[in-house]
Amino acid sequence: MVIRVVVAEDHTIVREGIKQLIGLASDLTVAGEANNGACVFDVLRRTECDVLLLDISMPGLSGLEVIPRIRSLDKPPAILVLSMHDEAQMAARALKAGAAGYATKDSDPALLLTAIRKVAAGGRYIDPALADRMVFEVGLSDSRPAHALLSEREFQVFERLVHGANVNEIANQLSISAKTVSTHKVRLMQKLGAHSVAELVRYAIEHQLM
Repeated sequence: MVIRVVVAEDHTIVREGIKQLIGLASDLTVAGEANNGACVFDVLRRTECDVLLLDISMPGLSGLEVIPRIRSLDKPPAILVLSMHDEAQMAARALKAGAAGYATKDSDPALLLTAIRKVAAGGRYIDPALADRMVFEVGLSDSRPAHALLSEREFQVFERLVHGANVNEIANQLSISAKTVSTHKVRLMQKLGAHSVAELVRYAIEHQLM
């Protein structure tokens, strides 16, 4: 059986490289592609797909927000997250949201093909370099980074703030009030020990979250 893969990645060069890689495998085929979070749903509605290869950092809807929505579809594909973040906490969030696997963009190309096959067969896949760290970092509260303490909504607001969105824009994107966004902003800044958006950006860069 040929495994049908949809590639959701906003960087054209990366997307083309992944498509070429998949094209080299006789048991895999690219069934569709998307360059942003909203576009993923259009592609999945008109395409039969076994595995969705999902970039976690796309514009618009982030990968973390897309995952649960895809999981609620009638026949959801297995979701393999592809990320530039080799960060245990990010991997844990993706898996908790419903992803079947997590691979990083600097992993061996052969491992990516292995990961696609594994999640297509109903299995789970974690980048080997991350697996050990997840056991220790995510499981031990005293070694967890500050952003691990953010709620899912606080993390969504944090992501948007560090990418330049203001309170009103975030409110529109998340369909919540500006007052609620402001409350989340205050709380997440307290949790991260930040006093300005510039400090949030610095934190995000230091922890490879952007």
